[in-house]
Amino acid sequence: MSSIDEIWNRLDTAMETALSEPLVAKFTSEPQRAARLGVDTAGIHFDFAKTHLDAGVVDAFCGLADAAEFDTWREKLLTGSEINLTETRAATHTAERGTGNAADVAAARDARETMKALYGRVADGAFGAIDRVIHIGIGGSFLGPALLIDALPKTGPVPDVRIVSNIDAVALERTLQGADPDRTLVVTVSKSFTTLETMMNMESCLAALEEMGGTAVRSRLVAVTAAPDKAEGFGVDPQNILPFAETVGGRYSLWTGVSLAAALALGWDAFEDVLAGAAAMDRHFAEAPLGKNAPALGAMMDLGYSSLVGAESRAVFAYDERLRLLPDFLQQLETESNGKRVDRNGRPLTRASSPIVWGGVGTDAQHAVFQMLHQGTHLVPTEFLAVVAPGHGLGGEHHRQLLANCIAQGAALMRGRSYDEAMNDAGDSAMAQAKTFEGGRPSSTILLDRLDARTLGALIAFYEHRTFSFGAFLGINSFDQMGVELGKEVARTIAGGDLGDLDASSRDLLSRAGIS
Repeated sequence: MSSIDEIWNRLDTAMETALSEPLVAKFTSEPQRAARLGVDTAGIHFDFAKTHLDAGVVDAFCGLADAAEFDTWREKLLTGSEINLTETRAATHTAERGTGNAADVAAARDARETMKALYGRVADGAFGAIDRVIHIGIGGSFLGPALLIDALPKTGPVPDVRIVSNIDAVALERTLQGADPDRTLVVTVSKSFTTLETMMNMESCLAALEEMGGTAVRSRLVAVTAAPDKAEGFGVDPQNILPFAETVGGRYSLWTGVSLAAALALGWDAFEDVLAGAAAMDRHFAEAPLGKNAPALGAMMDLGYSSLVGAESRAVFAYDERLRLLPDFLQQLETESNGKRVDRNGRPLTRASSPIVWGGVGTDAQHAVFQMLHQGTHLVPTEFLAVVAPGHGLGGEHHRQLLANCIAQGAALMRGRSYDEAMNDAGDSAMAQAKTFEGGRPSSTILLDRLDARTLGALIAFYEHRTFSFGAFLGINSFDQMGVELGKEVARTIAGGDLGDLDASSRDLLSRAGIS
């Protein structure tokens, strides 16, 4: 048996031992549990105390970290060394906020100055009076900027930013409603500048603005891409092209010119603050010991439940309307990064990889899916996010109730309600069974002091490093996404009229849809 197998066996044993004691009882047997499994950094408190991460499990994961050369791979990430082995390149998104090798950091700084200059040209009227920006992208080219724009105050020069991602032209048509074609800036974001959905939406958007009577519409086109030559070949003015590094993956790209539209909506200082918050989390991730390292502890929790216990999903609920897009962002970040079947050397995994990530907004979700979380037959580790300072001026009672609901859900999932307690309330056995909750259901809570550009940047960087840590523990490459390509390849073939060896069901559906 290899040493890594022995460590996984040790982890299995440690988790089995942790599961043998009721979660609620752990606070009695370990009075300092909340302090031990709490981490405070960058204006955020992370609470992992309502999980099964007891001292034995954390210690076993530290053993796995040694065997998986976690420190080495973390250093590769943070110094810009080659870490994406299938594509033979580094992953340099941390260089965008100042952590990496000197060349990458300098290149990122230069690119940000170019972005700032273009931002200034828009603000100063070089494109005319702009009152709407249409941002066109998909995947990482829209989820990150969309999250920033939705979460933070719009105090920039063009607060009206509309985002189009879906190739369904209904989305584009809605985005164009009410636009003045001579006062609209189009920002197209595509790493390759070949992404089918993005390129089709861009061309349709430009054509629609021209049909609406716009003049010199294409002079107000900005391209953000790692392939600036392709953008220039399309006809984009070179001074309106923002390049970013090929080594920055799409789902890690909001730190680059990809967020030009977000900066225009929020203001340049806010964008710089997002980067500063992420840099603070980078320092924490690099320096904190694993037992007090928020991203590493988050990954231990995720891996413990998915690979040791068999939980197939993880739920994320933001008890703040401003973070309503976070579950969508995390769904791509985590499942595209770690939804893999082989390790970085091509060997089949023997443990489950990324759980299914899903979620919603509290308190809406309480009236939809929490029945399943409390009494269903699936074990779903749950994460709650909340903000101490309210994001509105409508009085304190709204926020008090919001926070009370958030904290109560985690407490109730853990504590449950016994049959005897239910009998006291119900009066008969059948009703008591319906009102019995087994409890012991794990949750973590992330509590931000306030939601501003710095804490949001730190929060997103936390999730990036948590995702990396999960992959590093499993020995997988979190920075490729080969699984994204297969369906796109088949779609291109079908759209081109080549049905080849397509199955009978798909041929029938194409016929019924009228596209074959």
